[in-house]
Amino acid sequence: MTSTAKTYIVEHLDPELGPWSSLEYQAIATETAESGSKFCLSSVSKSLELPKELQNAPALLIEHRSVEEIYKLEKDRVCLLDPAAPSELHIEDAALFDVFLFGGILGDDPPRDRTAELRQKGFRGRRLGPVQMTTDTAARVTRLVIQQKVALDKIPYIDHPELKIDEHESTEMPFRYVMDENGKPIMPKGMVDLIKLDSEKGFGDLF
Repeated sequence: MTSTAKTYIVEHLDPELGPWSSLEYQAIATETAESGSKFCLSSVSKSLELPKELQNAPALLIEHRSVEEIYKLEKDRVCLLDPAAPSELHIEDAALFDVFLFGGILGDDPPRDRTAELRQKGFRGRRLGPVQMTTDTAARVTRLVIQQKVALDKIPYIDHPELKIDEHESTEMPFRYVMDENGKPIMPKGMVDLIKLDSEKGFGDLF
């Protein structure tokens, strides 16, 4: 059963929005709406034109202000999902935090420590385990722990899954995903097609 509604925020620090991130944000918005919670993109540049699919996404709030400005008087209620945090996310954290903050860089490969910028602003952090996740996976895992009360180590994962591009080629995804009931990694709608379409470019061009 889903518990009290929460707010999930991605601090979008980049002046552009690639197709990979767009699909991730659409997935987060849809799943967050289904859980009765809110999804916010903060620090969005006023010059950034979001794709129509994202503009119409459910439960999505667009903020040009930074998360530090929005929650300057309530920092203690904001949890930063941080790979360098001293402790992992627990079910009990639902009582401590109302807002869960993602730096929008959890999907970088190799990971860049841009979360450090948010850490330095004084937000308390929690880890989601030792393996790098995409941003939508991190949000999905956080909702499972916080709202559905599933312990972090009880969530079914699949690490570094191999995607078949065509009859002769496959590619290994360098991330951890939540596993669905069929043993497949849960990815945003359209992500597999995007990866296949851009497989020759490398992941750096997709974000």
